[in-house]
Amino acid sequence: MAAVLPWIGPNLQAASEVSSAADDVARLGAAPLVKVFRSLDWNTLTPSSAGIDLAPLKAAAPSVQSAAHAVRESAQRLNRIDESTLLPQISDPLVSARNELTGLSKGLDSASDAANLAPAMMGADTPRRYLLLFQNNAESRATGGIPGALAVLSVDKGKLSLGSQTTAGQLGAFLPPISVDGEQQAIYSARMGKFMQDVNLTPDFATTASTAQTMWEKKNGERLDGVLSIDPVALSFILDATGPVELTQALTQQFGDDLPSELTSKNVVPTLLSDAYAKIQNPNLQDVYFAGAAAEIFAAISDGRSDPKNLMEAISKGIDERRILLWSGSKDEQATIGKYSIGGLVSGSSVVPTQFGVYFNDGTGAKMDYWIKRNVQVVRDCTRDGYREVALSVTSTNTAPEDAAVSLPEYVTGGGVFGVPAGTVQTNIVAYGPAQANVDTVVKDGLQIPFAAQRHGQRAVGTSTIKLAPGESTTLIFNFGHIVQHSEPQLVVTPTTQLVKDVIKTPVASSCE
Repeated sequence: MAAVLPWIGPNLQAASEVSSAADDVARLGAAPLVKVFRSLDWNTLTPSSAGIDLAPLKAAAPSVQSAAHAVRESAQRLNRIDESTLLPQISDPLVSARNELTGLSKGLDSASDAANLAPAMMGADTPRRYLLLFQNNAESRATGGIPGALAVLSVDKGKLSLGSQTTAGQLGAFLPPISVDGEQQAIYSARMGKFMQDVNLTPDFATTASTAQTMWEKKNGERLDGVLSIDPVALSFILDATGPVELTQALTQQFGDDLPSELTSKNVVPTLLSDAYAKIQNPNLQDVYFAGAAAEIFAAISDGRSDPKNLMEAISKGIDERRILLWSGSKDEQATIGKYSIGGLVSGSSVVPTQFGVYFNDGTGAKMDYWIKRNVQVVRDCTRDGYREVALSVTSTNTAPEDAAVSLPEYVTGGGVFGVPAGTVQTNIVAYGPAQANVDTVVKDGLQIPFAAQRHGQRAVGTSTIKLAPGESTTLIFNFGHIVQHSEPQLVVTPTTQLVKDVIKTPVASSCE
């Protein structure tokens, strides 16, 4: 009755809603989660030689889903309250409770999705087989690097095993090319559907993965259940959790003593992306070494040679930096995966409205990107005539030795075969803005230059090409206009040999003048 009174009524009603929400969270959210937590042995949820016991996780899924629903409903109830009419003694705790519940709701929704997806995708009911793409950041592609080495990852009741291994080169060219949508073909060319090495010229991993799945099926007659991608930097995160991995005697004997006999978190990146090319002359054998080394690290994971918490943190770090990507051939599973960054999509619910993307595709036809250092930064964010304007600065530096043309192997430099002088690096830089925005201009080292302006799923796309000789550096500024979104810009970049935190720099505040 008091809630209908003027002035005091809304405050009493708000207090009542907060109390009800707290009660629901305690009874319907916290209680089921405590029960689930006590029932799970978290050590069994990480890989081991016996596999992962998926039954407890499968049994816990309904309780996690129920808790997520309760917290989500409570958060939405508080979000409907207009705090502007309330006393500070009521509105301040309301806003705090609302923020806490919103954050908790997102976390529980993710846990619910994982609990529902993981058992089936880990082979709880029927064995699963996934195409594993080892991305090589020494030759950049939009999602990380050229997928030169491939393997089939089998999962049966939580037990991981690597099956057949091959290289992208051995698959050959696909004629006619695998069909991709017209927008992406216009930006990235039909090569995406012609060569496995180019399926990830696009930053949209769903396109990359579905194309790779089709290529594998056409070449091998087997339709795999999905695609998983990983790069050497992600492997270094995992080695932090597993500790050093000893390479098999067969692998070390095949490639001699010039390469390390064990891989660590410190040496895995230079070994796989630089040293292997200096010591192994045959390109096909380089991919064999790459795949063999990665297989040893996967064996360490599947044998349970790591602390569960450390391993989960390492994998999470790889996902956060978009170095670990996943796609499922099941539409229902993919719909859930696509809600998160592990899906690697450029549109959909996982993409914030003000996401800007900067992606790198090698144009040298070589392995010189190991030597390229980059940084990306928002250097202008302002409003003019009712529309927002954002400028992205992209700086690239070639740190290769001055005599790279002769001191580095020809396979690394490209030897000028594709028209780029040995030691010089050519890169196609692709910048994405928000939906409905425009790429107004591109400026290189202070001078406006021509560029290709296109669209991908309503997002503005601008492409420009740079060439850098050893020691050279250049900066491109992509000027985006007609932006209608107002939240803080979020930058997404191609994972390189650098940590993402070292690539994305703190925004610089500036006016439109």
